[in-house]
Amino acid sequence: MNASARRLTAPLLRLAVLVAVTLVVLVALLVASGFDASTALQAMARGAFGSWYAITSATLVRAVPLALTGLAVAIAFRAGLLNIGAEGQLLAGAAAATATASLFGATPSALLLPLVLLAGVASGACWAGIASWLRQRFGVLEVISTIMLNFVALYVVGWLVRGPLQEPSKFYPQSMPLAKTLQLPALLEGTRLHVGALFAVTLAGAAWWWLRETAGGFRLRAVGMNPSAAATSGRIDVARVSMYAFLASGALAGLAGAVEVTGVTYALYDHSPGYGYTAIAVALLARLNPIGVLGTAVLFGALQAGGNAMQRDAGVPVALVNMVEAVLILLVIAGDRWRGSAR
Repeated sequence: MNASARRLTAPLLRLAVLVAVTLVVLVALLVASGFDASTALQAMARGAFGSWYAITSATLVRAVPLALTGLAVAIAFRAGLLNIGAEGQLLAGAAAATATASLFGATPSALLLPLVLLAGVASGACWAGIASWLRQRFGVLEVISTIMLNFVALYVVGWLVRGPLQEPSKFYPQSMPLAKTLQLPALLEGTRLHVGALFAVTLAGAAWWWLRETAGGFRLRAVGMNPSAAATSGRIDVARVSMYAFLASGALAGLAGAVEVTGVTYALYDHSPGYGYTAIAVALLARLNPIGVLGTAVLFGALQAGGNAMQRDAGVPVALVNMVEAVLILLVIAGDRWRGSAR
């Protein structure tokens, strides 16, 4: 097997191991909590994979924003940037997409839908750009600034859906529903899966190729592995690479917000979906591999869809799924530390 084939199959092998570990951890937590593991697992399986509709309209629909925000986190982390703000960047993208749809509603739909998506991309990039500027201008740690910007974005969305973008009756904290012409078409007829899934797959493949095969990808990886060495080489502008990585990360998260509005919710609501936070786990468990992110996004989409079914049909709190996610992250971190010490 050549090197390229190994790089492609490695994420699949890791995903298989991850699925097995997830099941073991889940069963252990169910038994320790006093629940019937068999009943709970059957309910979860039905909710995530029990039918064609469950797969496409529950699991995969949740996997799309997780994949896009997971890619956003993976790109930033690869550059050594701890961007914890994918949630805020997603909200900024969703708000910008909704505002664009509202302001330019008279624009022909063939032009307006791409404009709405681009508005989300640009807004997410700008929101990440704030943290990038604070880091380079004042030395503010991006961990702090991006977390704080998450809350700012949430409050801005709350203000928008109770003010400029609120629906005409002024009764519900939400925007007007998007026109049919501004809704992403279904990828599979009769399901809720939309063409945003193609965006996620295409961008994951492009990111994988770019990181592996281009000079820009090499510079980003070099900065992430050792910024001092990259700067000393005299051929890599660390500040510029970091800025571009931050902007690209925010753009991907902003696209996730625009896709969620145009493909799933069809309106802006006063709540945080949480995809940007889960994306950190998605990226880490994929070991920051863009192809691996697709697999872990589907895994977490299945956990979320199955967790809701497990709570509904078996009485198991959905918070148990969050515990599984946390344990998985700890296991991955511990495994990395063990491998590092073994060397």
